[in-house]
Amino acid sequence: MIRNLLLTRQFMMFLIVGSIAAAVHFSLLIGLKELGGLAPLPSTLLGFIGGMGVSYTLNKRHTFFQSTRGHDEAFWRFFTVSSVGFGLTFLLGLLLMNHLRLPYLFAQVMMTGSVLMWNFLANRFWTFRI
Repeated sequence: MIRNLLLTRQFMMFLIVGSIAAAVHFSLLIGLKELGGLAPLPSTLLGFIGGMGVSYTLNKRHTFFQSTRGHDEAFWRFFTVSSVGFGLTFLLGLLLMNHLRLPYLFAQVMMTGSVLMWNFLANRFWTFRI
């Protein structure tokens, strides 16, 4: 019962942190695309990197605060998990934006949702091991 409460609390905090990181990601995506004239796929990949920094900092402090992993080990593990998410975002972006020609914001919402569970599970059980 207590483990289920912890898991639920972690997932809810992960969603809150993810929403903040997604806001950074989407802001960079839209700014680079609309104001900077960059193509959607590179814009979303740069946005992903910006959101990743926010995500690590807030997840380490607020979501997985019970982890005993030090910053050095947690960060390289988080970076590894995020690199897989980055690759998934790239591949899904190619498919959704370039091949299927979906509007870039709609495609980004689909990509964000697709990578969400991978990030939570990999970070909970491997990066921060709780």
